[in-house]
Amino acid sequence: MILRDDPAIEVVGEAADGVQGIELIARLAPDVVLLDIRMPRLDGLEVLARLAGPGVRPKMIVLTTFDADDYVVRALRSGASGFLLKHTPPAGIVDAVHKVAAGDHMLSPSVTTQLITRLGAPDSDRVVAALAAVATLTDREREVAVAVGEGKVNAQIAEELFMSVATVKAHVSRLLGKLDADNRVQIAIRVHDAGLLT
Repeated sequence: MILRDDPAIEVVGEAADGVQGIELIARLAPDVVLLDIRMPRLDGLEVLARLAGPGVRPKMIVLTTFDADDYVVRALRSGASGFLLKHTPPAGIVDAVHKVAAGDHMLSPSVTTQLITRLGAPDSDRVVAALAAVATLTDREREVAVAVGEGKVNAQIAEELFMSVATVKAHVSRLLGKLDADNRVQIAIRVHDAGLLT
């Protein structure tokens, strides 16, 4: 009902469980999917896993209670474009769908901090890999990567680093490749693992 109230959003399907969700995604090819972590028959993590790999897949927004859900980190590492807390106001849900459809990723600064904290201390292999990846960045790319890790959106980064939003987007695009990341959440994880976040 929330999404149907926005004339720019077309709801093409609604699934009762993960199995039906995968069937509908294959048949309807939506641009964005709101995916609950906890679903009957097939949970959200398994849906993400089954949709991974080569080929085009929709952008996925995970719905979670977060504080009670220990699986959110795995979901984000599996390539989810972001996540929403289940008590997000209706306008926030609509805004998230628009942003993710446009190629952005949803990272609330307050939730990003909690997410990074939940990751805990990275193991040595992750630290080494993150340090090696970060070493390939230019100074400017490193600044943008840290800002992304702090949960800032492109407009904020542009204002703080005195560059255009288009330039920030170009930097983020390069960061995805250099840091072997699928989305902004994974950039934040690499930056955290490399010890660049205070």
